[in-house]
Amino acid sequence: MKIELDGLTALVTGSTQGIGYAIARGLAAAGARVIVNGRSTETTGAARARLLDDLAGDADFAALDDDAREARVVALAADLATEAGARTALFQHPDVDVLVNNLGIFGSADALAIDDDEWRRYFETNVLSAVRLTRAYLPGMMRRGWGRVQYIASDSAIVTPVEMIHYGVSKTALLGVSRGFAKAAAGSGVTVNSVIAGPTHTGGVEDFVRELVGDDLPWDEAQHEFILKHRPQSLIQRLIEPDEIANMVVYLSSRYASATTGGALRVDGGYVDAILP
Repeated sequence: MKIELDGLTALVTGSTQGIGYAIARGLAAAGARVIVNGRSTETTGAARARLLDDLAGDADFAALDDDAREARVVALAADLATEAGARTALFQHPDVDVLVNNLGIFGSADALAIDDDEWRRYFETNVLSAVRLTRAYLPGMMRRGWGRVQYIASDSAIVTPVEMIHYGVSKTALLGVSRGFAKAAAGSGVTVNSVIAGPTHTGGVEDFVRELVGDDLPWDEAQHEFILKHRPQSLIQRLIEPDEIANMVVYLSSRYASATTGGALRVDGGYVDAILP
């Protein structure tokens, strides 16, 4: 299967590093024009330069002229957890064909110590940011008769972790948001799905693992200890690599996924001990 996304524009929120960056790279490698997003011009500019460098070894990309290569990746500096940031995105990029709502925050906290402001911060960032952008871009996709909207959820949406229930509940909400907007787009040619990512190897997760198992162990041992003690249901018994999440997103962004909508597709390493979703 050769996935080709030539001619499509994709916005990946929170894509200067980690899973978001891997998704942006995967979409760009498949031919899409990709908008990388972060809160500052410095981080987005650096991510854009890194992504163009990563693409340089691809034969199809190298065959493009200089202007076409430069146009393949665009930087969007905006805090998309805010209404102002969403307005900036829509002003600079009025139409996108693929919207990947990846932006999110996470961290461990005592369940009884999470105050109202922290709950609001998690919902603004992890849920309302995605709702706002979907509200902004879905109508245009429906008018054009084609589009893809995706939400990067988590195994924590189904298996709520006691050490970060505010994060888990926000990801549970995304599953409902995804299903609801899929119904709103019914019959339009636009698909809406969520991707349930399992424990994934990113810089932020490395910090999280260290919080739970300490700084003394070498990384490979620390990762093993984390999986053994805190994610023992994992069937692959390791952290997932970001590119493995990106592969699912690229597929869902393609014409091959035209009959997949309203779904919650798992890339969780078998962590969730259930047949569905």
